[in-house]
Amino acid sequence: MSLYAKYLTERTNDKILELNHGFATYRFIPEQKAVYIVDIFVEPDFRKAGNAESMANQIAKIAKAEGCTKMIGSVMPSSKNSTASLQVLLAYGMRLQSAGNDFILMEKEI
Repeated sequence: MSLYAKYLTERTNDKILELNHGFATYRFIPEQKAVYIVDIFVEPDFRKAGNAESMANQIAKIAKAEGCTKMIGSVMPSSKNSTASLQVLLAYGMRLQSAGNDFILMEKEI
């Protein structure tokens, strides 16, 4: 477990999935039977190779075992590379759930 993962575990209820070239943080929202992917990061040289999808699929499998029926992701349009992040969510099959001031919420049944 990386130092960042240890920090995250100590400070939040977020979970972390770490691979050789990236990581994903996520949290369960039991009252919505949902898992929220907080962040997915893949090193630039390993992008567009299915690594983000692989992590999301692993999280979906874990979430289903916890009783979740949907996955949630979000994008802040003012963030750097937000268009690419939105494209990744759409390619993964997520659909618009709501949008507000500088916040887009996406959702997918799992």
